[in-house]
Amino acid sequence: MNTKLTLRLDDRLIASAKRHSAESGKSVSQLVADFFALIDAQDRDVDITPRVRSLRGVLAGSGLDESDYHRHLEEKYR
Repeated sequence: MNTKLTLRLDDRLIASAKRHSAESGKSVSQLVADFFALIDAQDRDVDITPRVRSLRGVLAGSGLDESDYHRHLEEKYR
């Protein structure tokens, strides 16, 4: 079930979130949901191997998104 949540944030932070949203192709709501899911996973002590942990954030700022992955698959399986 989805529930509405109102957040009060600094105008600059909202503008930055909207910019990141447009660049990533995800809605601001999805970005917030992803962040909350990460917090939830950390709170539950999810076992993440050191190798996987070392990969966290490695693609940040790369400009890659899900459409790049789909394009890769299309080219690979032609």
